[in-house]
Amino acid sequence: MEQKEIKSFFDLLAWQKGHQFVLMLYRAMERFPADEKFGLVSQMKRASVSITSNIAEGFSRYGSADKINFYRFSKGSITEIQNQLVISKDLKYINEKEFKELFEQLTVVQKLVSGLIGGIKLRVDKKKEKI
Repeated sequence: MEQKEIKSFFDLLAWQKGHQFVLMLYRAMERFPADEKFGLVSQMKRASVSITSNIAEGFSRYGSADKINFYRFSKGSITEIQNQLVISKDLKYINEKEFKELFEQLTVVQKLVSGLIGGIKLRVDKKKEKI
């Protein structure tokens, strides 16, 4: 299987799937109560955008440790959103089907970001072996 050359963060599958998640989440939040606009909705929007923003920023960093830090920030935002999705479901702001779809998409993003971190660590370890 031929791999596409990664030239920008747009080419990262983690960013692409993360972006899809952000759009899915924003659509779901349109139905949240108006009194949540400055509460849960605001927090979820910031955290979801943070996922893809940190992937993008991490991609642009040159040092491996710096890249990993930004990808870890992204994972932190993913965990934050997982918690907020449970709260949203329990408050009946989203139904079980929406919850499942959002959580599954977010799990895909989480695995892809973990893969980015693992790939960087593997390259660093290989460089160390050559020394």
